[in-house]
Amino acid sequence: MSPFLLTRTLPEDATDAALRADVQQGLTSTPKTLPPKWFYDAHGSDLFEQITELPEYYPTRAEREILIARSAEIAAATRARTLVELGSGSSDKTRHLIDALTGLHTYVPVDVSESALTQAGQALVAERPGLSVHALIADFTARLELPDTPGPRLLAFLGGTIGNLLPAERAAFLASIRALLSPGDALLLGTDLVKDEQVLVRAYDDAAGVTAAFNKNVLAVVNRELGADFDPGAFDHVALWDTADEWIEMRLRSRTHQTVKVPALDLAVDFAAGEELRTEVSAKFRKEGVRAELAAVGLELTHWWTDSEGRFALSLSTAR
Repeated sequence: MSPFLLTRTLPEDATDAALRADVQQGLTSTPKTLPPKWFYDAHGSDLFEQITELPEYYPTRAEREILIARSAEIAAATRARTLVELGSGSSDKTRHLIDALTGLHTYVPVDVSESALTQAGQALVAERPGLSVHALIADFTARLELPDTPGPRLLAFLGGTIGNLLPAERAAFLASIRALLSPGDALLLGTDLVKDEQVLVRAYDDAAGVTAAFNKNVLAVVNRELGADFDPGAFDHVALWDTADEWIEMRLRSRTHQTVKVPALDLAVDFAAGEELRTEVSAKFRKEGVRAELAAVGLELTHWWTDSEGRFALSLSTAR
């Protein structure tokens, strides 16, 4: 069996410290916010898997369609010997890319979940003789150091997750990615595209209510980890399209005036009736905007592929 290595770059208590900092800052800000990364405990991850199967939620299917159709072209264009994937999760979609990269030596999945990395990494080395997997337990939004692996490198950031970052955060993140790449290395980026408002809103407010449960799960996480007394039933799920910024916002709207206590932070938070807590921004993109953001950090867009309905795009850019 090929080697499987797991390296932790996050301190054991990093997740707890980050949650405390995010909740303290977010619930005392105006307007109130919580980052979307806290949706994803075990239950939240299961809910998101259910979301990807919903008829309204197209991004996962659209991106998989592109990967199936274009992985051979991506492999030919990059000739990557190392594939790095940020936010790898189950590495499910990435298998199409791994199979196409015939010269691939090492796969480097990066995720905060040790269990997801271990399960996916061990499965890959068992299935694919000759492939090395060096998994990193890391927060890819923080400073990242990659293992010494053969080039050229292809760094993949899929799922449209780039859209969860605000514009200034996105610029800083893309600059940090560019710093990891040598000339000739490439970035494969998944971006959801601007489209009809009704299609977008339905994707984040499905008829079955799965996304509503996913949104409210962030309150359950704060309750469990910080002893808070949020009542998820006292909040309504809201998904809105912001025409000016071209992003979807997910919010939780307080049904009544209420006070939520967070004992671990010695914090009491007042919500007015109708007050909203923003839990996610999901930006949608246009090709020229993506090209400009990449160019600003020294990456040149060389390939652009969409699914058959033009809903989602994968772009390939190279380090200049």
